[in-house]
Amino acid sequence: MKAGNITIGVRLRVVLERNIAIGPGKADLLEAIGATGSISAAARGMGMSYKRAWLLVDTMNRCFRAPLVESAKGGSAGGGAHLTPLGVEVLRRYRSMEQRARRGAAADLAALKRALRPVRRP
Repeated sequence: MKAGNITIGVRLRVVLERNIAIGPGKADLLEAIGATGSISAAARGMGMSYKRAWLLVDTMNRCFRAPLVESAKGGSAGGGAHLTPLGVEVLRRYRSMEQRARRGAAADLAALKRALRPVRRP
């Protein structure tokens, strides 16, 4: 929600013990992997290192009962990565939850926005 110089919103995270199983950034990474077929290309497109992207994928894969992303090493076959059927389902359900959370919180966010002081930028 954006008006004037104040932007507020809802950010949804699904937490398993100390790990964020999936949140906005991880969902974006899953979408990028699905679109590019590559963890490294997804990372580049998001402006993050391959190592960071791999660590996020590893955390997601460990948090769920089965991997969300499967990868193959490079070489003559070319390597790559893809979302598993569970990865596709988790991403779809997460995006649905985000949308419902935004709709459900809209009135409260509007009230909070009216109560916030304007942000002054130099």
